[in-house]
Amino acid sequence: MTSVADPSVSGSAGPRRDDFSYSTAREPHAGRAREILKRHPAIRDLVGRNPWSALLVFVLVGVQVGAAWLLRDEAIWVVLVAAFAGGAFVSHTLWVLIHECAHNLVFRSSTLNRLVAIVANLPHLLPSALSFQKYHLKHHAFQGVYELDADLPNLWEARLVGRSFLGKAIWLFLFPIFQVSRPPRLKEIRLFDGWVFVNIAAQVAFDVLVLALLGPKALLFLGASFFFSVGLHPLGARWIQEHYLVNGDQETTSYYGILNIPALNVGYHNEHHDFPSVPWSRLPAVRKAAPEAYDTLFWHRSWTLLLLRFLFDPNLSLWSRVVRAERGGVSVAAVPATP
Repeated sequence: MTSVADPSVSGSAGPRRDDFSYSTAREPHAGRAREILKRHPAIRDLVGRNPWSALLVFVLVGVQVGAAWLLRDEAIWVVLVAAFAGGAFVSHTLWVLIHECAHNLVFRSSTLNRLVAIVANLPHLLPSALSFQKYHLKHHAFQGVYELDADLPNLWEARLVGRSFLGKAIWLFLFPIFQVSRPPRLKEIRLFDGWVFVNIAAQVAFDVLVLALLGPKALLFLGASFFFSVGLHPLGARWIQEHYLVNGDQETTSYYGILNIPALNVGYHNEHHDFPSVPWSRLPAVRKAAPEAYDTLFWHRSWTLLLLRFLFDPNLSLWSRVVRAERGGVSVAAVPATP
């Protein structure tokens, strides 16, 4: 099969230079989706919602809180091992479900989707579900536009992290903190609104209850699970997989490995960007319907191998991203080149 992405034999991540890769072309997904629909109009039937995702949210929140209760009196090392080996997977799945809510793929009502997202956010301890929605939808519409895409690293962030193993390991370990530093760069997006404050209030109430009723080790388990789920963990390689230039100039890459089971097919990232109105449960059907579009693209089969490559390959760094200077065909000022 062509394009199977074993990172140990994959193509170069691109030239080694301390700058982003700049593009004058539009993001690739809208055009590809149109071409795919011309050949496979039945894909429109996959568009819709999956209300069972709401039930899954409540089950997983219960599982995570139950695990925190069981670990409330254990040694700290036991709590951390449990967070890495188990809690991180539950936390990551809840992140994917927050992502589904951001696209209104659970219920038709935006209000219900927001409420489900707030519930899914509770075990993460940090209120981020509703602010994520604001920035994530802009990421889809303006992929690679520095002023509008919070998925892009900051210039200072890329300079600070550099290309060393240690710098990249610390960046992944503290990934949620670096993520929080990006919204101020996106001046056109209003960070706070009523729903964000509801998210904050619900989260603070939950955190206080966990600390009061279950104790600090339960809180530690939930917090560590969250940080591992998006950071220095095989699951954290998802952030590299999605839009980093690991093979030529392909700026979005899918993952088709076994971790798509707990991650609810979030690895089908080209498929998701091409058809963001298709819920997680139907993304494999998109690939199956249009194999000529997806199987010929570079793709990953191991997040673990990708994580190791990212950490040890100096040619793969935060600079390995495409930045574009157009938004919907209208030019904007490009991010200044680094000295």
